[in-house]
Amino acid sequence: MRRGLLIFLVVNLLLLSFLVRSVSTLLSLLIEDAAADAIHRAELPSPNSSLIEHRPQIIPKIIHQTYKNETIPEVWREAQRSCIDLHPDYEYILWTNEKSRDFIAAEYPWFLDTFDGYKYPIQRADSIRYFVLAHYGGTYIDLDDGCNRRLDPLLAYPAWVRRTVPTGISNDAMGSVPQHPFFLRVIELLQLYDRHWMLPYITVMYSTGPLFLSVIWKEYMLDKPIESGRVRILMQDEYNKFSWSFFTHHTGNSWHGKDARLIFWMGQHWMFLTFLGFVLAGIVGFCFWWTYGRVMLLGAQYRYRYTKVPAIISPSRLSSPTRRSRLTVPTLLRRVSFKEDEELGGITETSYELGRRDD
Repeated sequence: MRRGLLIFLVVNLLLLSFLVRSVSTLLSLLIEDAAADAIHRAELPSPNSSLIEHRPQIIPKIIHQTYKNETIPEVWREAQRSCIDLHPDYEYILWTNEKSRDFIAAEYPWFLDTFDGYKYPIQRADSIRYFVLAHYGGTYIDLDDGCNRRLDPLLAYPAWVRRTVPTGISNDAMGSVPQHPFFLRVIELLQLYDRHWMLPYITVMYSTGPLFLSVIWKEYMLDKPIESGRVRILMQDEYNKFSWSFFTHHTGNSWHGKDARLIFWMGQHWMFLTFLGFVLAGIVGFCFWWTYGRVMLLGAQYRYRYTKVPAIISPSRLSSPTRRSRLTVPTLLRRVSFKEDEELGGITETSYELGRRDD
């Protein structure tokens, strides 16, 4: 019983350890505030400051955007124009579906099968932005993000992404120098994360989207990169909402399906759902424990149940009236001391035998 209990506890401990390790990065994102790498307002020159011209600019002046073709919906045209008008000296590249595939086929043919095999178009739109930043460098901006001021101050950092709510980072606005180690790691791990998770929203988010990028970012920080490999974080206030913010946000989320509403609700109530998950895990563990205990108890009862054991009696003993009378004793477990053993050196051997009830 004790051995079985020990095995049960060890197996459950190993299973729990495996589950915790599998989601450890996701759990750590819940408490990550990105403060260590944040781009604070104090280190950014004001929108009209002359200091902007004196800051080093190491990120190329390129703006990358993606869409399925050249015909961009009017709802996003205004956002696009705001970025182009504020940056007439920047090169502007729109990555259409056809152009994106040709680029992958020419520069990264090892990824072409994965790129073509993505189930959802947004996965290709996500992945291409990582490749062009790693290859050319520059600034990537979603079509539903407009520019509120010039992006020149952000060109001073080797790489930057923006903080998102409630946790992690987003991939809708980001910048990088060519061949930055973070984005090189991102494109190298895309194939590893190419999995289907039943719900489209989760599949996209964890294979190519912001959740995927956040996990890679969290693991990348554990390596403590040098300054040139550092990824700086644009915080929410500097991203939009205020006059000094870099971007404005317009209606988007064009790829979101019905399952996204469920995910958003879960995100808003994640503390309650986490608590509920621990409660359910405890209930399931108790049920396993109770079932295990019942099985062990039934096994013990079966193993130690008394059964009729036929007595092997010699003919000489059958002739003894005393021995015959013993056979008529009711079925009880009784102690018998063999006389033959008592006569040999005074050593007594005690055994147990089963009789049979004749009445």
